[in-house]
Amino acid sequence: MSPSPPITVLLAEDHMVVREGLLKLLEIECDIEVIGQAVTGRQAVDMTGTLHPAVVVMDIAMPQFNGVEATRQIRQAFPDVKVLILSAHSDDAYVETAMELGAAGYLIKQTSAHCLSEAIREVHKGNTFFSPAIAKRYHKRHQTSLDRKGSSKKKITRLSSREMEVLQLIAEGEANKQIAAELGISIKTVEKHRDHLMQKLDIHDTAGLTRHAIATGVIESSVQVTIV
Repeated sequence: MSPSPPITVLLAEDHMVVREGLLKLLEIECDIEVIGQAVTGRQAVDMTGTLHPAVVVMDIAMPQFNGVEATRQIRQAFPDVKVLILSAHSDDAYVETAMELGAAGYLIKQTSAHCLSEAIREVHKGNTFFSPAIAKRYHKRHQTSLDRKGSSKKKITRLSSREMEVLQLIAEGEANKQIAAELGISIKTVEKHRDHLMQKLDIHDTAGLTRHAIATGVIESSVQVTIV
């Protein structure tokens, strides 16, 4: 009986040191094969279409589409591809949003090598997988919602994919005109998204939006150029 083919994986991570570390961790697994590496969210989407991996291991804080937006696009275009989020941040709002957009699991980067390979195998089988700390919080929150009909559930501010794109570009220092050109929308539409972000997050200046983006892992602090 011939062995099963390996689980093909695309690594989407913009930090070379982290990406190479993940590659070395997975190279020792005989049933997992890394077939591509992406350094931007847009590249992750494009390479998924070209290589069609079984699983995409996706960072959240990446240029040219953060990992949540890239997840949305991958799941929409390639529903059979599983996306496993691997992030330094575990903010509840982004865990919820990633899962709602079709991610099959969510790991924090402090996760052990064994946990990463186990997660890849589980999501490939069609199961969900979380880092232990996230799993405990996630299930406890949902159980609280069921038991108390939402009265004690922590309020989570959910942003749309487009709002997250705009938030990322604002935090990266882009002006409304640049954001409009990047996303192919009008400047007025960008202004509306900016207003909605401020209302939803109860933040009323660009500096606050940038700090929020850094704190929740939408961008890394080193990406930020200027806070006006």
